[in-house]
Amino acid sequence: MGLRGPKPRRREVIWSPELAYAIGLIATDGCLSNDGRHLLFVSKDLEQIKNLKKALGLKVKIGIHRAGARMKNRLYHRVQWGDVVFYNFLLEIGLTQNKSKTIGVLAIPDKYFFDFLRGSFDGDGSFYSYFDPRWKSSFMYYVSITSASSLHIDWLRETLHRLLSVDGHISKMGENREDRNPIFNLRFAKRESLLVMNAMYSTSCLIHLSRKRLKIARALRIVGESLLSRRKKLTK
Repeated sequence: MGLRGPKPRRREVIWSPELAYAIGLIATDGCLSNDGRHLLFVSKDLEQIKNLKKALGLKVKIGIHRAGARMKNRLYHRVQWGDVVFYNFLLEIGLTQNKSKTIGVLAIPDKYFFDFLRGSFDGDGSFYSYFDPRWKSSFMYYVSITSASSLHIDWLRETLHRLLSVDGHISKMGENREDRNPIFNLRFAKRESLLVMNAMYSTSCLIHLSRKRLKIARALRIVGESLLSRRKKLTK
């Protein structure tokens, strides 16, 4: 038997729920190199790396990335791969090499927006809950996403308002510290947060960060809610 030829290269990028989720991760924790070909993704969470590989069908090995002195030489997981077609596709939909502060509107089809949002939430999102001492038996919970770009946060808010009729609230943090650029936080509370979370977790793509999904499920059980039951209501 003769030697096998080279593996066929990607000729085009086709939208899918998994692709949209991966783009959400890349938009938060990914990096487009200056060579116009390679992409890098770094995370302290190994499951996050595995989720990206699964979503994109990557076969590359997971390596180790050592952060700088300011991060006390912490070790992170990383994957790096080359794909010119995918790289150019990301540029076309609005990602840039230095995306943290420059990212704005992304050309994500509405059909796949909530897969993208779940990826963004797994990357730069948070969920927290607590009992408010001001009112008896008042359990509060919030879902939020942060970004160093006000344009991107505004786009997320406008898109969620258009698709779910939710408003949310944007706050600005860290602007008074000389060593930190401002960070923008888009936050949704209770009823609106339920709508956002159910939309994120009710897509056909099942890839998600387990610890965040579990944290949400545990909190919702306190008030007799579950993402599964709410998902059924959304489809009526």
